Amino acid sequence: MASVALLEQARNEDWTDEQIVGRVLAGETALYELLMRRHNQRLYRIARGILRDDGEAEDVMQDAYVRAYQNLSSFEGRAKFVTWLTRIAIHEALARARRRSRFQSLDAPDQSNGDVMKSATSSDRSPEQESYDRELSDVIEKAVLALPDEYRLVFILRDVEGMNTEETAHCLQLTEQNVKVRLHRAHAKLRKRLYAAVGATTSHCFQFHAVRCDRVVSGVFRTLNEATLMS
Repeated sequence: MASVALLEQARNEDWTDEQIVGRVLAGETALYELLMRRHNQRLYRIARGILRDDGEAEDVMQDAYVRAYQNLSSFEGRAKFVTWLTRIAIHEALARARRRSRFQSLDAPDQSNGDVMKSATSSDRSPEQESYDRELSDVIEKAVLALPDEYRLVFILRDVEGMNTEETAHCLQLTEQNVKVRLHRAHAKLRKRLYAAVGATTSHCFQFHAVRCDRVVSGVFRTLNEATLMS
């Protein structure tokens, strides 16, 4: 019961990651659950973006959390805890990708059904809107996953997770200028791929379907007939 009460207190008082880390190091280990739940989405997106596989992404998340917990005392607070944790997750994911590349190419077709960027749809959206959201999300996700590795990871950290340039550079051990260049190139490649994906359908936009045609024709003749009767 004490653990449940402590978790509730941490949520209600909106403790920072760094406050929670300090409490975990002091022996209140149950609070580590809050850190995991707080950052699961980010770590999943990053691991999924690198590995393109749901199961492996979850394995990496678990490995990253275990490694972070085991090395929590080495967290010095010079960067945010989430940045430190993100670096661990990236390291774990890239290490797994390198091991896997001995047996298969990282460019092998993705067989999983997970989504890098999909979030829960709002309950007040209609089934049609939710279907549209899913379709759009699938198109964007495929475009992101098709990016070269060095651009894809920068895009996920900056545009999907909302990390700033400095944090992204720290996580990836790049210069800030390099991050900016890679993000710019990622945007350019995404625009090209998304246009290629939807461009073929643009000629079908704003179609004047038969039902509308019939309605207009009928309306015109009705108006003409009424005008004739009045003359």
